[in-house]
Amino acid sequence: MLLEPLDLAVFIGYCLLIIGMGLFVSREKKGHIKNSQDYFLASKALPWWAVGASLIASNISAEQFIGMSGSGFALGLAISTYEWMAAITLLVVAIFFLPIYIKKGIYTMPGFLLDRYDTRVRTTMAIFWLLLYVFVNLTSVLYLGALSLNTILNVPMVYGIIGLALFAMIYSIYGGLKAVAWTDVVQVFFLIAGGLATTYIALTMVGEGSAWEGLGLLRKEVPEYFSMIFSRGEMMIPDGKGGTYDAYQDLPGISVLVGGMWITNLSYWGFNQYITQRALAAKSLDEAQKGMIFAGFLKLLMPLIVVIPGIAAYVIVAKGIDVGFIDSMKDPVTGLIKSDRAYPTLLQLLPVGLKGLAFAALTAAIVSSLASMANSTSTIFTMDIYKKYFGQNASETKQVTVGRITAAIAFIVAAIVAPALGQLDQAFQFIQEYTGFISPGVFAIFFFGVFWKKTTSNAALIGAGLSIPLSVVLKWGFPLLPFLDRMGVVFLVIAGLMIVVSLVEGKGKDHPNSIEITRDLFKTSTAFKIGALIITGITAALYIVFW
Repeated sequence: MLLEPLDLAVFIGYCLLIIGMGLFVSREKKGHIKNSQDYFLASKALPWWAVGASLIASNISAEQFIGMSGSGFALGLAISTYEWMAAITLLVVAIFFLPIYIKKGIYTMPGFLLDRYDTRVRTTMAIFWLLLYVFVNLTSVLYLGALSLNTILNVPMVYGIIGLALFAMIYSIYGGLKAVAWTDVVQVFFLIAGGLATTYIALTMVGEGSAWEGLGLLRKEVPEYFSMIFSRGEMMIPDGKGGTYDAYQDLPGISVLVGGMWITNLSYWGFNQYITQRALAAKSLDEAQKGMIFAGFLKLLMPLIVVIPGIAAYVIVAKGIDVGFIDSMKDPVTGLIKSDRAYPTLLQLLPVGLKGLAFAALTAAIVSSLASMANSTSTIFTMDIYKKYFGQNASETKQVTVGRITAAIAFIVAAIVAPALGQLDQAFQFIQEYTGFISPGVFAIFFFGVFWKKTTSNAALIGAGLSIPLSVVLKWGFPLLPFLDRMGVVFLVIAGLMIVVSLVEGKGKDHPNSIEITRDLFKTSTAFKIGALIITGITAALYIVFW
């Protein structure tokens, strides 16, 4: 399949707009040489709407468009819990963690760990994050993006991976966070507009001409797909190899709301470099918090864009509405229906013009996340590894150069590894599970570091070192334990060890680097309070309706 001339014009226009804007905003005033704050923190000049837009553009990627739609095809609306709980998580981070980060003036999350603990904790976590960003995040986004190109345009996977990597590199490596953040404002428009267009067409196809009737038919045809809380054995889903497994393994009932989901969400939104870096680049704490509110509202909208199309695709396949659609859903090698092909297949149904817009939306989601991940990878390596161990006296210009080289290397490594993910049925769940190998340790280190003054550096180091080994032991020793519950167990074990070590080592005394918590530190504006109340009310209502 090829794009029609109008679609191609829309898509090319989008590409030129993003590259041109990225290069334009990357310019510096005459006589000013780009320094590390310019490159890694966008000169600390982002307004709230740019912060919020960049947060969502960095977060919403092929991981959501392809991966979460694929999970919607397999699991139904329950996968939306990642999005709706994220909206609440953003409020928690904005109130309790951002004030501390911004007050300390840090560049990176490992930088916070240095300030609170010591160099060992900082370096250990910096290495963990670098490995995670390159081998899980960058790799999976490149793979899913290339999968969409392969499904829509029959572009070979290898060429798709290389093309997407080059596109993201063109503007992000030169301009740094400033280029990434400001182009994200445009990217968000494309991904929302194109995503809604795809949802509308999918529902229209199910409803035989009426999107509203199509939405009603989804609930009528597959009511089990609108359950937010699974019981064990309630739903069996494809494993990508011709068999099935229990959906409870991915979303383990009520513990989704009160267990491991909080660990993965807080680790992602509160302690994740390529997310928090946008807030750290805000003009002020108030602007950063308002940006989080804006992002929270957009997260509530995301299931309509990325999950509902997956459910619609399932109904189309299950009811045999379109034979060509079903054939496109099949893996060309195994001949099996592949969940992650749902969204790319839906794009083929769009009319001329909208197809180009939706394809631009998908590409926008992919390249914005790639650019964000690569920029954060380069930030952590430059500020926490290179500057500490190799370039203590490196100039500002040298730091920027090292950052650019690091980003390029990260892209190259991820592009080499990406094809290995082809055997997965739901890449979204792969990302969540393997990110979850370090999330319990990350959550414990930050949570106790902020809110318990007695936490020692050795306790934090133990937490960092045990997160992956404990996760591996539980994964292989207890294969039926859902990974979200496994994260909860690992966190509890690490938390217990950190408390014991801190009390024994510190003899009940506060750590010298502990954080002074005062009520004034957590004050928020009236606008923030109103927005937080609305988001909380909407989220609660959604869970009540779809319980």
